[in-house]
Amino acid sequence: MIKAIWIFVLSFSGIFFIDQNIKALFLNGFSWSSECISFILTVNKGIAFSMFSFLGKNLKYIQLILIGIVGLYLFFKKEIFIKYSFPLGLLLGAGCSNIYDRFLHGGVIDYVYWHCGFNFAIFNFADVMIDFSILLIFYISYKTK
Repeated sequence: MIKAIWIFVLSFSGIFFIDQNIKALFLNGFSWSSECISFILTVNKGIAFSMFSFLGKNLKYIQLILIGIVGLYLFFKKEIFIKYSFPLGLLLGAGCSNIYDRFLHGGVIDYVYWHCGFNFAIFNFADVMIDFSILLIFYISYKTK
């Protein structure tokens, strides 16, 4: 159990730290563009594709409650926490980084914009880590069956 806690804490804090430092670059004025991809500062008031932006300031509290529920669930389901400690650390670290943005900047700091052939949603490193962690959870589930 101690090993799982360390794995969780290190992956959580690592993703949080990396994501916040990347966002600091953009908050300090960094931007770059090419034909297919642009790195440009955007503040997203909603979630993916700006959904639920009508919730305004309440969205950050809803997300905080949801992360709290996941934390409580993992507290009572220790075998799940142990099995998935690394991807859960990634998932919750990235999610908390985005929620931290909401409290600090009024929305999530996004900066990667794909516009080659079609316009895609603007996203950030934490969003990628959330997707990656979910894929990792599916992979671990598949491999252990």
